Amino acid sequence: MSVDLIRIVSRDSPMALAQVERVRRELSALHPGIRTEVVPVRTTGDKWMGDLSAVEGKGAFTKEVDQALLAGEADLAVHCVKDIPADRPLPAGTVFAAFLRRDDIRDALIHPGGLTLDALPAGTRIGTSSVRRSAQLAASHPHLDCVPMRGNANRRLEKLAAGEADALLLAASGLERIDRADVITEILSTEVMCPPIGAGVLALQCREGDDAVIDTVSGLGDPAAHRETTAERMFLHVLQGHCNSPIAGYARVERNGDLSLRAKVFTPDGKTVLNAHEWAGPLDPATLGTSVAVALLRQGARELIDGIAH
Repeated sequence: MSVDLIRIVSRDSPMALAQVERVRRELSALHPGIRTEVVPVRTTGDKWMGDLSAVEGKGAFTKEVDQALLAGEADLAVHCVKDIPADRPLPAGTVFAAFLRRDDIRDALIHPGGLTLDALPAGTRIGTSSVRRSAQLAASHPHLDCVPMRGNANRRLEKLAAGEADALLLAASGLERIDRADVITEILSTEVMCPPIGAGVLALQCREGDDAVIDTVSGLGDPAAHRETTAERMFLHVLQGHCNSPIAGYARVERNGDLSLRAKVFTPDGKTVLNAHEWAGPLDPATLGTSVAVALLRQGARELIDGIAH
């Protein structure tokens, strides 16, 4: 069964539309005859500039996209995996068709004066609304101050220029996607700033049973990204982490095929950090994710996560 046209639904932010362009490029390279159309939607998360927990957390960035897919207004949704809630299943009637080759998972520091993170003076205001980033900074650089900042990357860069913060932390891959890698002062190692679950991975989501579209786009999938994402999302699912949970972690497939998962749970003040790191060995990715979650639950992760309002 062949497909002539694929309608791709996405958030209407510059970042999301850049992600769709990547999918369109890769699709046309794989299937030169297929036409694609973009169906942009404005999500609750893009409209709302307050605390995300007040508007159902991460689901705020995916709900309207899911609705367009289920209503038949589009055939394919493109999501950042880190924005897709893992504490509940995918919307009924939808499936992941592919996870694209993973981009950089690291965070980037933007400082107009060109200072690195370790060189920032006491009292420097770092713009971020991520509890994951602020908890890790509180632990490693307690002399720096985090100031809440929401909005897409371009908007945050404008706020930085307007003096609302002295520096920013943003995803390196996101800045590359919107051609703003020029503003990066320093790329932070995963030891300094552990990434969010699903960092750097784009997911393609289709309607269940829409086999023609699923078959067409599944060829864009990357096996390593699939294994890593499966382990990470199962880990987050078992922990029942939400958008205000200071949880970080990443799975990695080595060149020889070995898979490992490193993960952390913090208190927001960074004073307590729980750590786990395991290799899959013969385990499948989902079992590895479960095992790492259980290791952190044994250390008291449940109490830390439940102690944070959301």
